[in-house]
Amino acid sequence: MNVKKSIALLLAVMMVLSLAACGAKGEGSGDAMTGEPKNAEEAVAMHKELMAQENAILSENTALWEKVFMAADKSMTMQEDGKNYGDFLLDTIESAKDQFTADELKLIRGEAEKIRDIESKLTMIEKKYPEAAQESLDGAMSVPADGSMNISGDTSMLPDNSSMQKFPSFVGKDLDGNDVTSDELFSGSAVTVVNFWFTTCGPCVGELGELEALSKELAEKGGSLIGINSFTLDGDEAAISDAKDVLMKKGATYQNVYFASDSEAGMFTANIFAYPTTYVVDRSGNIVGDPIVGAITSKAQMETLQKLIDQTLAADMG
Repeated sequence: MNVKKSIALLLAVMMVLSLAACGAKGEGSGDAMTGEPKNAEEAVAMHKELMAQENAILSENTALWEKVFMAADKSMTMQEDGKNYGDFLLDTIESAKDQFTADELKLIRGEAEKIRDIESKLTMIEKKYPEAAQESLDGAMSVPADGSMNISGDTSMLPDNSSMQKFPSFVGKDLDGNDVTSDELFSGSAVTVVNFWFTTCGPCVGELGELEALSKELAEKGGSLIGINSFTLDGDEAAISDAKDVLMKKGATYQNVYFASDSEAGMFTANIFAYPTTYVVDRSGNIVGDPIVGAITSKAQMETLQKLIDQTLAADMG
């Protein structure tokens, strides 16, 4: 995996955590780090403000964060369920501390500690007002190739999805080493849901249960679901082992595949900078509709995905 792609992927996991954080700092009810929301409306505003603050922290000192992200690409395992993301960052910083000067290390640790405080507050809101938190999170984040940040539902930076665009063909393997081809995968199913993810992406891992349930539903209708973990391209053995471990822990049994990073599908993957991203593909290998950007754990995302699936199944029957 090249350096630019590694940084972009790890920026993506940070930024997906800041979905819909486009409200200006100061919106809502006072300082979001003090006090508690009195109702659901205040909870939404406070949640958005906290996410905006976290986003602002991650938007500064990018050279230092890149060092952290590169260290994470080499050694970071899946974020543990329930673990504060700030602690997760601090652990990663510790593993890369030799790459920083004393002043840089003090600064980046301080920023990670701020994120830890923000995450604690977010957790409180999410537990007390789960629906309000979900309202705050509804939306999508795209991270362009240059690393600049676009906080919106805009999918213009994703691969072109004009009418009947073909999903790029590939010849690869699944995580158990079995040979796979895109032609066989797509032609054998009335509809195929293709989910792009990577192992250290919290939202990606968080939706694996929903994807497993969807996979079983699709199987009953002649469809299928496959995962493509971006870290496993080129058959990276360590990345494959990590991905299999995550899938096993989450009870996800559907097929995950990889292929060469310099293939047509590999280049397509390199142009995806928002994770998770999910495509719907018909039996002929055509992409149906626009990609679903962000986790399908929200009701709106799942409904959008289901409409594309139903549309594809209906066309196949016709």
